Amino acid sequence: MNTLTGTSSYGRFRPGIPAALAAHLAQETPAGSSLRLLDVGAGPGLVANALAPYFDEVIAVDSDQAMCAEAEAVLRPALSAGQRLHVQHTLAEDFMPPVGWQPHLVTCGRVFHWLDQPRLLNRLNEYIAPDGVLAVFSDRSLWTADSAWQHTARTVVQHFLGEQQHAGYDVFDPPGQPYEEVLRDSAFREVTTATIPVRREWRIDEVLGYLYTTSFAAPHLFGDRQEAFEATLTNALAPFIEGEFLVEDNAFTVLTARRPHARRR
Repeated sequence: MNTLTGTSSYGRFRPGIPAALAAHLAQETPAGSSLRLLDVGAGPGLVANALAPYFDEVIAVDSDQAMCAEAEAVLRPALSAGQRLHVQHTLAEDFMPPVGWQPHLVTCGRVFHWLDQPRLLNRLNEYIAPDGVLAVFSDRSLWTADSAWQHTARTVVQHFLGEQQHAGYDVFDPPGQPYEEVLRDSAFREVTTATIPVRREWRIDEVLGYLYTTSFAAPHLFGDRQEAFEATLTNALAPFIEGEFLVEDNAFTVLTARRPHARRR
């Protein structure tokens, strides 16, 4: 089962990546002409949209057909003349690029946990450019963030759904081997780490919209208690509003991984 079932508002309520992160990833990409980006687990195209100005060709891959359609609708109008885009509905682990097509940057944002990591890394090693870079990155979700209002929101979710973090109808698997160790155990064992801070402002309706795009608070999990959940969350978050917003200070942890022989910029 797709644990993100019911996430039709994903593109609207999931935060994109900040310009500073896009610039950092572009800087990590090998210098050259006709640069190619592969975004795996692309969702509605949030990452690819931020990075597209830096690349001549973009392939976005996702296992959800609706996400692919949304990514196509978002990305296609944003491209300039001469840029090329292909959105493909497939598992990241199964994707094979067109013959001779080698990405210079492969991005894996907020999705690495869900993938068969060794299989993906082995497949990438077959077709990434000789000096290509893999970037694995994520920020803290509401479940793991630590501000007072986010802790309160998480407590309300737990009151309605239980203490354990859901993954659709199942329970979220505990974190496995740290990503850096996974990468160092692969062909992409030259790993560097960066932290990119980001500040966001949320309205309460946007927090609700975000929660409903997650696997741990999808609307179907609340059943006939959804209206009560919304009222409880709204009342609980009201004291934390600063001006008109709930303020979040977050950060992206970014791992960039290369094969040892890859040339740096």
